[in-house]
Amino acid sequence: MSKQLEKIKQLIEKREQARLGGGEKAIQKQHDRGKYTARERIEMLLDEGSFEEYDMFKEHRCHNFGMEKKQFLGDGVVAGSGTIDGRLVFVFAQDFTVHAGSLSETMSQKICKVMDMAMKMGAPVIGINDSGGARIQEGINSLAGFAEIFERNILASGVIPQISGIFGPCAGGSVYSPALTDFTLMMEGTSYMFLTGPKVVKTVTGEDIDQEHLGGASVHATKSGVTHFTAATEEEGLQMIKTLLSYIPSNNMETAPFKATEDPINRMEDSLNEIIPENPNEAYDMYKVIGAVVDDGEFFEVQPKFAKNIIVGFARFNGQSVGIVANQPNCYAGVLDVNASRKGARFVRFCDAFNIPIVSLVDVPGFLPGTGQEYNAVILHGAQLLYAYGEATVPKITVTLRKSYGGSHIVMGSKQLHTDLNYAWPSAEIAVMGASGAAAVLYAKEAKAKKEAGEDVKAFIAEKEDEYNELFANPYQAAKYGYIDDVIEPRNTRFRICRGLAQLATKRVALPAKKHGNIPM
Repeated sequence: MSKQLEKIKQLIEKREQARLGGGEKAIQKQHDRGKYTARERIEMLLDEGSFEEYDMFKEHRCHNFGMEKKQFLGDGVVAGSGTIDGRLVFVFAQDFTVHAGSLSETMSQKICKVMDMAMKMGAPVIGINDSGGARIQEGINSLAGFAEIFERNILASGVIPQISGIFGPCAGGSVYSPALTDFTLMMEGTSYMFLTGPKVVKTVTGEDIDQEHLGGASVHATKSGVTHFTAATEEEGLQMIKTLLSYIPSNNMETAPFKATEDPINRMEDSLNEIIPENPNEAYDMYKVIGAVVDDGEFFEVQPKFAKNIIVGFARFNGQSVGIVANQPNCYAGVLDVNASRKGARFVRFCDAFNIPIVSLVDVPGFLPGTGQEYNAVILHGAQLLYAYGEATVPKITVTLRKSYGGSHIVMGSKQLHTDLNYAWPSAEIAVMGASGAAAVLYAKEAKAKKEAGEDVKAFIAEKEDEYNELFANPYQAAKYGYIDDVIEPRNTRFRICRGLAQLATKRVALPAKKHGNIPM
């Protein structure tokens, strides 16, 4: 065999060695846990045969604690580029079979390389996390590696989409990279995220808790809002990432992919004419409204298990991707609170950063009262939603279905926040507050006088409530001042939104020159 062929043989053998990661036994252990390996995940995520790997032969340079004897080609992360539905993406997947996926300086260099390339090419970056955290043997070098990644997350924010898949442990400092990305997906039962583990919690606070209840997928999907999606299987999780990408552009200079539809823009939905209950205090399901107006009834919800009183997610109108923000009367009457406000604000800011129009469906009675909300800074969180809408320069269309009271009216895409088109159904009620509260305030003196005179106060207040309702329990008062552009028939909502988006396609707005705003936090 010639020397050249020997070198080629050596290359092939090294590639085979690198593809084995921590070895066949370690791979089997990974499978026994019900988990795929880093390479298997990448293969399922990307278009077949599209993966181009970088730094397959890179090794760590640590010589402490006998680490020089524990070398693996690639050193615990698989990184490179490929395509999803023909679109370029960059991806890295931590390999738990190598030193439990712990982050070394070398691994951080590999991750930073693909993130830098993603920025240059204007392509999304997808990180699949499955790691025991920092590689303790490397000390400060491992911490520096984390910081390098975080800095790139920050610089890439609002420039290219960043998606994190948590497919195993993610603890300590490593949680900050997913937290800095746009969307996070967690695996149910096999993934967790927390800054300090159960043992530390027990030592410091005395609280006895396991990993699942401290930072499992269910906790972060329902209580903290840290994760946007959860999946029961890795196949499902990877498919969700693909679906998410189909709604968003590759970078902040492009628009989202167009998807042709046979759903006519002038499709009438007669059910919407009767969906609002006669009783203003009766709930209805906003999902039915969304499904009735979007293309083919398809809606990809974000954070479906968190702050259910507000709905956010992606859909399409006449093939164009949009972000939908909608109050949910079926949950706490659609009231805004701390969690709903920050959920909505985060989503609106993402859509604005990536040129995705925002359609708001409004039925909101106000902000949730109480010490629990005030002590948890509902003022600041409500201001975040206000700030997000007011700052957004993408096309914005708001449809008020029923209630829109007080401060919550303002923050949900009102005309004064430079929303382009504000429509209302005939059932819309736009006022400072509801009739009962308003009558109690406006006629307090008269009611007191009637009570002292022995007259029927309840009948008097009921009469004044009827007067207030007659004045404000309709959209025409707001329309009179131009705060509502048109009152529309509910069944015609889809057509008006589609035509509005077409009209706004060339919208251009320049904000005042500044380094950046100081969003309330």
